[in-house]
This record gives sequence, C-alpha cells and structure tokens, in this order.
Amino acid sequence: MSVVPQLTSHNLDADLASANTIIEAAGVNIYYGDFLAFRDANLRVPEHKITSLIGPSGSGKSTLLRAFNRMNDLVPSARVEGKILFHGENLYDQGIDPVAVRRLIGMVFQKPNPFPKTIYDNVAWGAKINGYKGNMDELVERSLRSAALWDEVKDKLKSSGLSLSGGQQQRLCIARCIAVQPEVILMDEPCSALDPIATLRIEDLMRELSENYTILIVTHNMQQAARVSDMTAFMTMGEGRAGEMVEIGPTRELFTSPKNPRTEDYITGRVG
Repeated sequence: MSVVPQLTSHNLDADLASANTIIEAAGVNIYYGDFLAFRDANLRVPEHKITSLIGPSGSGKSTLLRAFNRMNDLVPSARVEGKILFHGENLYDQGIDPVAVRRLIGMVFQKPNPFPKTIYDNVAWGAKINGYKGNMDELVERSLRSAALWDEVKDKLKSSGLSLSGGQQQRLCIARCIAVQPEVILMDEPCSALDPIATLRIEDLMRELSENYTILIVTHNMQQAARVSDMTAFMTMGEGRAGEMVEIGPTRELFTSPKNPRTEDYITGRVG
C-alpha cells in the first residue's frame, strides 16, 4: 500500500534546511553485554521538528531512541560507544547526570502508563520532585491544555488518571512529560495501543507540540510517519542482527524517491 498520498504540505525542504540541530548521534554503537544491538548510528535531529524512526521489528529503533535520554542506562548490561550530542555536549561524558538528561529529554512510552494517582497529581508529580517553586495549579492547567486534555478533565482533576480512556491516558502522560519543561520529547510507538480516532488526536497534538518542542518518534506505521513527520530515518537489521541506519532525509523525499533500494523495498511492502 502506498503511503505517498498521505504526505502533508508541512514537509518543506527550505524549512528543514534552516532548522538547528538539537541532537546529533555520531558513530554510536549500542551493546547489551557482548551483543551489538545497533551499529554506527549517525543522525541529526532538527529542532522544533518531528523526526520518525521507521523499520521492521528488531531493527533497533527503540534501542536507539532510548539512547537519546540514557534510558538504556537502566539495563545493567547496556553500554553506548560514540557520541550523542545535545546542544553540542556529549550526553555520555563523565559527570553528566542521567536524571537531568531525562528532564530535558522526556519520554512517552508505547503503552499509556499513568500513575495510580489523581489526574492533578499525575501532572504535578515530576515538577514536585524536580523542586518546582511556581504556581502548581497554573502549571497543571497549562500542561493539560498543551496536551489538549484540559477541557475533558478540568472538572475531575481529583479523579484517578486510571479512570480515563486509553487515548486520554496517553495525553495525560504527555502532559506529565511536558510539565517538567523538556526541550525534546521522545515517543516510542505512542499510538500502537490506541484506536484510530485516539491516534489522530495524538498525531494532531504532535504537530501542535512541535511548535515548542522537538519530537523524535518510533513508529511501525508508515502512514503515520508520512502524516506527521518532517524527517524520517529508515533502519533495518544488518549483519549479526545489529540494527543499522539505511537512509535519512526529508519525509516527502524519502517516501517518494528513496535513494537506497532497501528503503524502497520496505516502504513499498516488498520486504517487511
């Protein structure tokens, strides 16, 4: 099935050319013990744009995504070689606090995971533990508005976050993420557990959020990548089952005139 007709007009090459690079992976190898999970990742992520990572299962998309905010540090056997630069500073240098990294580079997971707390406390929790001294009520409202959820929950802020629908829970998790004021939001298949209507709400939200945040999303859904992203990176499983980057470029260009035959085979469905 072709995804080209669903490309949108916001993918403008000139606009991308003028965007600053906020994150850059340079020669990144990611290991779990002796197993090389991703080989030689080189990627520039433009600021205030949406970059999609696509590719078949096992190609290392989530592994690479989690390297950008040091989530792989939570796996004892994981290690990263090479550099991941954030505003030009290597996130893996000695002395870099991974907790501080995760505040600046937040994450939304595949399955909505609200805390067993009230809607209000779900949003306020991260700000509280980070020592936020401002008006918490204003922060909660602003975050919920930014996540396009305020109008739906403003009269039940003391209700459990678990009482919301799946799509609302995912938007609550996005509100929780942006309440700590990150610069980058990583999204690991954020719509895979949602129905089509909730998926479109999240996609619309991503476009709105990209005005103020940089978004890097892993998705198996090529139509979704075509609809929402400015840049797309295709990766696949290479030698020794290690993930590897095949091609990256403006979304419109990658889907309509890919430079690598492996990219074309994947997006046209000849291989999956």
